[in-house]
This record gives sequence, C-alpha cells and structure tokens, in this order.
Amino acid sequence: GREFRYATKLGYTGEVKNGVLYVDLVIVGGGDPTLGSPDTLAIPVDSLFLSWRKALTNAGIKQINGHIVADDRYFTSEIVPESWSWSNLGPSYGSGVSGLSFYENLQNFVFIPGLNKSDNVYVKAAYPAVPGMRYINKLSTGEVKSGNRVSYFISDLSRTGLLRGTVASGQDSATVLLSNKFPHLGCAWEFRSYLYKNGILSSPEILDAKECNYASADELKIIHITQSAPLEKIVNVTNRISNNFYAETLLKTIGKMVTGVGSYDSARVALVKELDKLGVKRKGFTQSDGSGLSRQNYVSARFFCNYFAQMKSSSEFTTFFTSLPVPGGPGTLKTVLAKADTLKKARLHAKSGSLANVRCYAGYVQRASGELIHFAILVNNFSARTAQMQVGIEGFMNELLNY
Repeated sequence: GREFRYATKLGYTGEVKNGVLYVDLVIVGGGDPTLGSPDTLAIPVDSLFLSWRKALTNAGIKQINGHIVADDRYFTSEIVPESWSWSNLGPSYGSGVSGLSFYENLQNFVFIPGLNKSDNVYVKAAYPAVPGMRYINKLSTGEVKSGNRVSYFISDLSRTGLLRGTVASGQDSATVLLSNKFPHLGCAWEFRSYLYKNGILSSPEILDAKECNYASADELKIIHITQSAPLEKIVNVTNRISNNFYAETLLKTIGKMVTGVGSYDSARVALVKELDKLGVKRKGFTQSDGSGLSRQNYVSARFFCNYFAQMKSSSEFTTFFTSLPVPGGPGTLKTVLAKADTLKKARLHAKSGSLANVRCYAGYVQRASGELIHFAILVNNFSARTAQMQVGIEGFMNELLNY
C-alpha cells in the first residue's frame, strides 16, 4: 500500500554500565533504499546520524566497548544479480540491492587528474568509505574537455575495485558516481566516524553480521527506529527518474512481504501471483530482475498493454498514474515532444526504458473526453543512431495525442 514504510533499527547487545556499552552497537537494515540517499525524499545524512546519536544519549551510552555491526540480512545476499552484464556492475546505474542500503549503494569518487595527457590520476576520496576496500587504479589523464570516461569493475566476492579509463585534464578535480557492493559496511563506517568526531569511541573494526553469524534483531535491545518516506513517494521517484536501484529494491520487497524471503526467486513468484490477481495475461512476459538491466528479460508490447489496461481498475491506479513522467516535466521525459504544446503533451503519462540499442515507452494518453488510451512501443537491437529512432517514436506519441 501507498503508506508502507521501511524501517531501520538501531540496537545493542550486552549492557550499559556507567555510560559504557559493553559489547556491540548494531545497525539492522530493513531494506530501505532511501537510507542516506541524497534525494529530497530521504532524511539528510547529518540529520539521520544526529537522531541515532541522540538515541545513544537517551540510552545512556557515552562509549562503546565493542564494535559497530552492520546487519544487511533483511534480504537474501545477492547484490550482484546473476544475469547482469559484468560491464554493468560498476556504473552508478548498476547498484544492487542490500538489506542495509546506504547512499543508494553508490560511492562518490573524487579524482585529481594530472597536468598533461597520460599522467597518473590520483584518487582523493570516496564517500561513503568502505573499510578494507582496495582500489587498483589504472586511470590516466585524458585531453582537455575529453570528458571523464571511467570504467569500474567490482563484485561482492572481494573488497577490491578496478578503475580504468581517463579523467580529462584542465580541471582541478572530477567527481564520478560509481556502484558500491558493500553499502552496509560503508554505512557503519561513516556512522562510526560521525560518533568519533562527537567524542563517542568504539572499536575501529566494523563487523559484518552475516559473516560472523551475529544475533538476530529479535535478540537486541532496540533503541531507535528510522522510518523511510511512504512507498507512494518512493514509487514516484522510481518511475520519474528511472531509478534502477529503487526498482530492484521494490521487486525484492514484494518477495519479502508475500513469502517472507527477500530473494529474486521469491520476488518473481510473488509478482506472478500479483499479476494473476490483477487479471493480467502473462503471455509475452519473462522477468529476471526489477530494473531491466538483465538481458534475460523478455516483455512484449502486448503484455505492457494488458498490464496498463488492468491497472485502470486497481485501487492504487491514481498513485501509479501520477508517478509516470510527463513530457516537459521533471524526469526522463523532460526533452520528449519538446516542440509540442504544453497543455497537449500534459495528457501523456509514460514510463521510459533504455539500454544500448534499446528505446521503449509505455503508458497512457488522455483524450479530451477523459478516456485513457494505453500504449507501448518497444524498439530493440536497432543499428541507427538513437536520435534517429527518437524522431519516429515521438512521432508515434504525437499522433496518439492528436487522435
């Protein structure tokens, strides 16, 4: 439902004596994709950490004689979907799902290029920092105004990342967002750093709950619960800007809520049940992940039309409909139908999807009578330039608006 909220818990094991927590402080993830996110729908990180520090103060904790533990076991550990391309794991759009996500499971790298082409590039900082992370830096300095062409290769098998490519010269620094496969550790480390700056000490080692088979949340003394924005707002952001990470998290959440297991397998089973409840014919539908990055997704235009038709009778249709971007508005349709009349194109609500040689749109066009026409146009494996394909696609949508 639209009011559903994710919950992240702060708790501890052991006991507090004379202001000292004996044993560990635990951050228990609840799958919240917005935790630590820079998006306006999320609690700013400083405010988030302040609320956690106040919870420690209220619990009488002035020092931690133990570790900070990151518990990401809310979802099954599969932050790297098995059917994703290796080249899609490192870019910002390839961040996977964690039970304890942080900063949208991204890292903000700051690079310092050299003065001349082929000079070495220095990695100044990465936020959030991941304890024990090792970066193999093969970056070199490119020509002035050549752009920042950074390729990043990373998996969850080892805390090692490989940086290749170039960073343009002629700039003091360059900031590049890349994927983080250890967000739970980054969350715990950044909170520990925040506490350290505020005079609350703990062990410098961050523990991973799943690696040390740590106590479950039921065995902890919970001192604070952080709730996310309502699901309605998260869905709105997901569809408006095509946030892959939010989409992947929402898919796993369906599995968690329906079956009790937050895995891709359970999510796909649960989703099929929901589609059947809606009365959606599933011919032409094979789904592997939540965002469409997998090349094992096969979805027909007819399936989308069946889905959009059935959604009209859903109790959540208004929430769904208003989450779809409008041409000229904020989001992925901002530049679509740029020359069309503003009032005219406001009648089109659609979700876009794109990959290399893929351009897709599906949604609704509202007629003057108020009737909703549903449509889908999926273009795959084309060899023409995307700009050329876009002319035909937008021509199709413009004719729908004229109909």
